[in-house]
This record gives sequence, structure tokens and C-alpha cells, in this order.
Amino acid sequence: MAKRQYNRRTDEERIAELEQKIEEQREKIRQRHLKARALSPVVQEIPKVQKRLQRFAQLAMDNDRPDIANSTSMFLAGLHRIYEEERKPTKSEQAELDAFENAMASATSDFAR
Repeated sequence: MAKRQYNRRTDEERIAELEQKIEEQREKIRQRHLKARALSPVVQEIPKVQKRLQRFAQLAMDNDRPDIANSTSMFLAGLHRIYEEERKPTKSEQAELDAFENAMASATSDFAR
């Protein structure tokens, strides 16, 4: 019976594998934070309303009503601003994510030493 061949991984291969696992865990935590902060149903409907209002503004322009089209466009700009603000993480959430990133960076730098 022949002896079994073993392929030992080098230290670099082990480190690369561990760094990949760390990055996967970071991404899981980021996704968990994003899921925990689900958008309200009102905010989820904004993109649908925006599409419909854009069609309405174009209809107004096509029928020589630039006043209505302009008002609708200004309302759309406000909706867009609200939607973007709701999607951004709050200051406390961003601080928590930054703290996690810093902790992971220092842990990996300590490991590399």
C-alpha cells in the first residue's frame, strides 16, 4: 500500500485564505446592518411615483404646459432628495460601521506582525 501524499500549505496560502474569510465576514456584517435598517413602505414607493411623475411632466410639456411640467419637476427633485437621505446610513450607523472597519483593520495588521 502506497503512502499518502500530503500537500502542505505555505504560510502565505494560509494567510490569503484567512484574509478572504475575514472579508466575507465583513461583507456579511455590512449586509446585516443594511437589512436591519429596512426602508419604510412610503420610501419604497418613491421610485414608482417618480417614474409616473416623470411621464406626467413629459405629457405636460408635449401639450404646451411648461408651468405644470416645471412644478412637477421641482416636486420630483424634492422626492429624490428625500429618497437619497433615507437610503444613507445614519450617523450612528455609519460610526458603528467605521468602528467595526477600524477594529478589523487593526486586528489584521496585528496578525501580520
